[in-house]
Amino acid sequence: MKIENKIKRKIRTSKNIFIMAHKNLDLDAIGACIGVSSICNSFHKKNYIVVDDTKHELGVGKLLKEIESNYTLIKSKEIPKYHHKNSILIIVDTNKAHLLQNDQILHYFNHIIILDHHQETDQTIPNTIQIIDENASSACEIVTKLIEKYRIKLTEKTATFILAGIVLDTSNFIVKTDINTYKAAYYLAQQKADPRKVQYFLKQDIKDYILRQKVITEVEVINEKYAVTVAPDKIKYKREELAKIADTLLQFNGIEASFVLGNRIDGGVGLSARSEGNINVGKIAEIFGGGGDNHDAAAQVKDIDLPKAKEELLKALD
Repeated sequence: MKIENKIKRKIRTSKNIFIMAHKNLDLDAIGACIGVSSICNSFHKKNYIVVDDTKHELGVGKLLKEIESNYTLIKSKEIPKYHHKNSILIIVDTNKAHLLQNDQILHYFNHIIILDHHQETDQTIPNTIQIIDENASSACEIVTKLIEKYRIKLTEKTATFILAGIVLDTSNFIVKTDINTYKAAYYLAQQKADPRKVQYFLKQDIKDYILRQKVITEVEVINEKYAVTVAPDKIKYKREELAKIADTLLQFNGIEASFVLGNRIDGGVGLSARSEGNINVGKIAEIFGGGGDNHDAAAQVKDIDLPKAKEELLKALD
């Protein structure tokens, strides 16, 4: 049985479904959650998107305000209230327990499905039904393929939410983009996804933009191919701001990978890394307790300061 059909059967034979992504949701994670919820809705299965994050990046915050009434969001502490012995958990945009919104809920479920585009490691959650495709641009691309295979009709809003995840993770179709990515975007456009609305979700705050430029000016080029920069110690940054800096640095000639360190608003030191694909930045992020793949990676460390984090990063690059 093909994995897509196995997933379809598992959803249809389950009592209800819980959907969860990684901590610090981005547009790909929440877009994939919404896409999976749409699949469940089409099969008339009660489903719940689990969101424990109390703070959201700008685009995610905008999107959550527009979610249609047929998407039910709950906190992980509410799972026992809705849980049934025949419930399943569908995880999107990560395959590692420690990166989940709440990894303490895994014991509730005998059956777990993973839909992800990040690299498998020894930390990948075992004994699951998986579609883990490192060649996919995003979790939203993977979910779109399932939606198309199952011939599910999307609303204009839902198609737009999912397209926003693909656009985010490809940096507007610049990185990790192949023919399958364009096919997924085309399919969503056929479902009337609104590209103007996508750009609304991706709009930036001008103050944040100015702060990012200050970090970029401090860049060092290591071994003629690694761009490394450290944000000012007294300023705290959102996770997505560090990611946008890393995206920008990768655009310069000769740079094969970029690494950005900065104090995060939600605590600790954040690392954001990007690569053209030849360097596995995910392995670097794993040193700091994070993860990723050959194109993008991130980590958050609570017990380290910026100078020490930079020292560890340079040692890893060397």
